[in-house]
Amino acid sequence: MNSGDKIVDSIINKFYQRSQVGQKKYGTTLENNNLEINEWIVHAQEELMDCLLYLEKLKEEINNKFKLV
Repeated sequence: MNSGDKIVDSIINKFYQRSQVGQKKYGTTLENNNLEINEWIVHAQEELMDCLLYLEKLKEEINNKFKLV
């Protein structure tokens, strides 16, 4: 993909790679996955909780590196 913006291209490539991993792991595409609505919500909540953990770790690393409050 060449959108003319290397940042956009990087993200598109990451989406593609993530899709390939998911298809291999779960044996289906996101489009063809027939989870119940509540299951989709739980998956999204779990992903967001992971994201918050990663952000907290990054914040700690930055604070330690630059001796911030």
